[in-house]
Amino acid sequence: MPTAPKIKVLCVDDSATVRDLLCEIINAQPDMEVVAVASDPIMARELIKQHDPDVLTLDIKMPRMDGLDFLQRLMRLRPMPVLMISSRTQPGSEETRRALELGARDVIAKPRVGIRSGLLAERTGIANKIRAAARCQALLPRPRPKSASIRLPKPLAASASTLPARDEVLLIGASTGGTEAIREVLEQLPAKTPPVLIVQHMPAGFTRSFAERLNRSSPLQVSEAVDGEPLRPGQAYIAPGDRHLKLARKGRDYVAELDAGPEVNRHRPSVDVLFASAARLAGPKATGVLLTGMGKDGAAGLLALREAGALTIAQDEASSAIFGMPREAIALGAAREVVSLAAIAPRLMALTAALGREQPQPRPPQASHAGLGHRMPPPGWRTMGARAQGASRS
Repeated sequence: MPTAPKIKVLCVDDSATVRDLLCEIINAQPDMEVVAVASDPIMARELIKQHDPDVLTLDIKMPRMDGLDFLQRLMRLRPMPVLMISSRTQPGSEETRRALELGARDVIAKPRVGIRSGLLAERTGIANKIRAAARCQALLPRPRPKSASIRLPKPLAASASTLPARDEVLLIGASTGGTEAIREVLEQLPAKTPPVLIVQHMPAGFTRSFAERLNRSSPLQVSEAVDGEPLRPGQAYIAPGDRHLKLARKGRDYVAELDAGPEVNRHRPSVDVLFASAARLAGPKATGVLLTGMGKDGAAGLLALREAGALTIAQDEASSAIFGMPREAIALGAAREVVSLAAIAPRLMALTAALGREQPQPRPPQASHAGLGHRMPPPGWRTMGARAQGASRS
């Protein structure tokens, strides 16, 4: 039986000592190898072209280009799994937050003293995080010819709601680039918004500080979700790292349900898990929003929501940091609307204002359009501007 190919790793660090230590740690593993090392991002750019690595380890403070600047450019031009290894990526630091926002799969803090003993003590963690990052390689966006087009989905007939108005719920899923996209959406939502459940792919230990930061900038009360917690209007709940978040019921009330079940689409928390639970429980009273991110997590769940009668929205290509998850959802016919990031919150506000006054009606299928910066007309709803004006007069 042929053996599986080794994980190819490119290590980028301006310290020769650190580069040597990472080579020692990685090459000692039976399933991975260092294919090249670079002392700065400019050198790394050429080595990526030559070696096509599966995983990149990246420092922050380096000559010629900062590691975070390089990460931002890399995720825009050639997305790949990146593990940050830096003395600046301490838990809760601004650099850690920024690295995760830009799309790093995980972070490891270099010891400030005793660099050799400290990194060798972390050898198992480093190897495991490289393996986890490599598993995400298969989920990276596939190249699409510029001339290709995606057929925008036909609207589905919306089911009539049998649930009381208080049972409305908003669901948001995101991955790479999602932390800033979520912040932009939440900052514009009013305090009367129905409960918001959010899955952002993020390692354990970082979601609480993410929730706290959102809470400072949003009119909503934002917190990390707690198992069994009642869900209230005007509040947003972030899935903890390493736990799936589901919509559940206790009596007549919605509650958050957390579980440590297997990864789905190689993620825990998974957007598909959240969306599927809401499709079963809330159906047409749910609204699902799929934002920027690598891979396909959330696409099948968004389709389940749409088939249950929910309004479903995917972020468009032009405003997405990584057009992976939204593209997969659009290709499945899961998105009723394809909307720019700046238009998502106004669209949600218009819908919230209109709840209980009008049910969406089916209409004839839309023709396909070339390009993905093109927004679908909302099926059965008046235009966003007209709806918002009508809401303001009510």
